[in-house]
Amino acid sequence: MDNLEQISCNKIFGGFQKVYSHDSSELKCKMNFSIYLPPQVEGGDAKLPVIFYLSGLTCTEQNFITKSGFQRYAAEHGIIVVGPDTSPRGVKVEGDDESWDFGVSAGFYLDATQEKWATNYRMASYVNKELYELILQAFSNVVDPKRFGIMGHSMGGHGALVSTLRNPGLYKSVSAFAPICNPTACPWGVKAFTGYLGEDKSKWVEWDATELVKKYDGPPLTLLIDQGAADTFYIQKQLLPENLVEACRSVGVPVILNLREGYDHSYYYISTYLNEHFEFHAKILKA
Repeated sequence: MDNLEQISCNKIFGGFQKVYSHDSSELKCKMNFSIYLPPQVEGGDAKLPVIFYLSGLTCTEQNFITKSGFQRYAAEHGIIVVGPDTSPRGVKVEGDDESWDFGVSAGFYLDATQEKWATNYRMASYVNKELYELILQAFSNVVDPKRFGIMGHSMGGHGALVSTLRNPGLYKSVSAFAPICNPTACPWGVKAFTGYLGEDKSKWVEWDATELVKKYDGPPLTLLIDQGAADTFYIQKQLLPENLVEACRSVGVPVILNLREGYDHSYYYISTYLNEHFEFHAKILKA
């Protein structure tokens, strides 16, 4: 805990919503992350499951904890929830703040290989190695190391899917709201992958859930995908969930796609169906 500084602490639904900062060795900067400790951590002998939540473009660790109301469901199910930021902060890479969908707040949960970005933009290793281990060590008295799940929204949904598929067994459960399912085939993904990974498209598929699932060889896994039918980005073919579903079915990986009529890309939509996602994760993590 020596590397952690508590930034805030608020009681909600009997538990505590906290935010910490720490010096990241992967990203070479100070990073914030949120952690919700449900009421079951107080005086409980059993260690609790954990869900990582990855936010989308333009977000910080604050969006999910202030807009979604997830704490109600985390408290009901006795699940710890961790939320990292979406990119390095304050590293001042030239051009990192020129657009909303690349650079700051848009790390895409990958490890950049292009020289300009490779030192700091290592969000995949940050989330799945550094922060994962930090949570295990700093909260070892309450965290069950064998029961981690992951979920995310939009860019974060892409991150949740890719993190699971690239690290078989690390996460027991995975779900996503309006994820970028096939980034090698959409404008957001092409822009990010060209910038972070270069022009070699053979490297892009290593960070594309639709391509990764075709060669998944790990523990049994069910993907839960939630998509608003009135989502502008869905209509504009930025998200492409049907491509992922087709890929899953081609190799026999179970997938659930819920298409929600009238719902958009916002936290109004996420908060409407969040309880279903917590029930999905709880059933797997508490089995």
